[in-house]
Amino acid sequence: MTRGVAAVAITAAAVAAYAQERPESILPPGFGEPAPAPSPRATSSAPRATPTGSALTTAPAPAATGLVQPLPLDLPAPVASATPSPTPTVDPAVLAQYEMPLSARRSLDRVGPAGEREGALAADAFGEADGRYLEGLMRRVAAPLPSRWLSILLRRTLVAQLDTPAQVHGADFAAERAWLLLRMGEAVGARAVVQSVDNAGYTPKLYQVAMNAALATGDPAELCPIADAGFAATRERGWTLAQAMCAGLAGEPARAKALVTAARKRNVATGIDLQLAQKVVGAGPGGGQAVTIEWAGVDALTAWRFGLAAATGVTIPADMFATAGPQARYWYALAPGIPMAERLTSAEAAAGQGVLSAAALVDLYGALDAANDTPAPVAASINDLRTAYIGGDMDTRLTALRALWGATPAYPRLVLTARAAARLPVRTGIADAPQLVASMLTAGLDRSAARWRAAVDEGSDAWAMIALADPDSGGRLSYRQLSSYAGSGNAALKQRLFFAGLAGLGRLTQEDTERAAAALDVKIGAENSWTRAIDRAASDGQPGTVVLLAAIGMQTPQWRGVPPAMLYRIVSALRAVGLEGEARMIAAEALARV
Repeated sequence: MTRGVAAVAITAAAVAAYAQERPESILPPGFGEPAPAPSPRATSSAPRATPTGSALTTAPAPAATGLVQPLPLDLPAPVASATPSPTPTVDPAVLAQYEMPLSARRSLDRVGPAGEREGALAADAFGEADGRYLEGLMRRVAAPLPSRWLSILLRRTLVAQLDTPAQVHGADFAAERAWLLLRMGEAVGARAVVQSVDNAGYTPKLYQVAMNAALATGDPAELCPIADAGFAATRERGWTLAQAMCAGLAGEPARAKALVTAARKRNVATGIDLQLAQKVVGAGPGGGQAVTIEWAGVDALTAWRFGLAAATGVTIPADMFATAGPQARYWYALAPGIPMAERLTSAEAAAGQGVLSAAALVDLYGALDAANDTPAPVAASINDLRTAYIGGDMDTRLTALRALWGATPAYPRLVLTARAAARLPVRTGIADAPQLVASMLTAGLDRSAARWRAAVDEGSDAWAMIALADPDSGGRLSYRQLSSYAGSGNAALKQRLFFAGLAGLGRLTQEDTERAAAALDVKIGAENSWTRAIDRAASDGQPGTVVLLAAIGMQTPQWRGVPPAMLYRIVSALRAVGLEGEARMIAAEALARV
């Protein structure tokens, strides 16, 4: 077993262990610690039903205290009775009917914000797979992934309206999906998954992920409907300050200040963590004096600090992002409270990762073009982008594209120029053809790229990417054509990846596949626990499980770390479950980014 394959080996025992863990907290120190346990109370000895296989269960809802009936108008003032009637008690189940009728409640049997019409996978994407196994896979994904297209496919899987698999609680499974989305940098998708569960159905695990999703989107007000219940269910200290912030935002400054004072006395939070919470309180009606935030001495950027700073317009120093994962940059790109010009660099990084689409990135540039305070370097890029789209002749537009790309095009800039590249007429002898083809394929413009097939040299990078991405390629390439490819840069690795992509897409004969595998030393027939798992998921028709296992297979920050044999398995499995378009894009992306 190779070292790369050993890193992704899956055992049933390991998966079961992972499924029982809670997400690692990304709140500042102290927020993940439980508050002192309350004094013991008498409880019933009768056992409570718990969801089978659930890692964490939902705390019981507090008992209802009564129902206030609305009074009709023009009634006489009430007069005290000599024999007052007893206050009627109301069954909590009856009260729940008034709070949310059965017709308005959402089932935990199917959870998610997006359907197939929105581009997500089908509800049965995980088939008959065990939920504990799937949760274990999600925990093992080291996000962000090196592949933009696999990241996009993984997001479409996780945000889908999915049937809750066996052996897990629906809210817990939603929490695992949202937690992986947060690690991918998909803050908006994570929030949407969390919000797909009714508040009454939250589990302690989902409360924890919900707090992180609210912070990642820079929206502490999102915590207000669940702050009290979140504290009651988890006893985590972060909810204490959430209650104070929500009181301030609700126009209850006295209560908010009292809660902040109590939190300070109990040492719930100190320093910048407490100051940021006070700043949120001060943003509410009658919040009082402003709070100045000083980052001096702060050693790390946590989700708490990120979320509250983004919500209150506090500038996060650039060096703080070096103390956090790349996910924070992608969250920053999506945070609406941050000025657009400050988000631009992060937005380009997010587009390169697949968090933002090519169209969304162009829209951001367009919005900056309409702004009055656009920095000069950004204005220059806007002018080049405009010329690339609607400039004069082809040479003028190519010059503008080269200015945007630079000497060595960064992948996000290829994403930015995808549709501008697709608008160019086909011409032979263009030295920038590989960049043009790669740029179009970042946005999935496969037929636009395929127009250039006759204009590029056989054996070039542009030719190889088109051979992989062309949706209308009815034939197979010969061994001679495969051997003619000599990509620029790391030619040996590119040729092996090219072979892996062609073989996975079925674009080589069996004889040529075996011959090339031996010549290039790509062990596409090797087996281990990961290959058996992804092959089994493909044969069982489980596209969601295949996507998770494909992500497991890319446990590396760079494309050059993905073994060609693993790319072959990923492409082949995706094609087997009906995701050939995504398989083609992933195979072509490998050549563009190595």
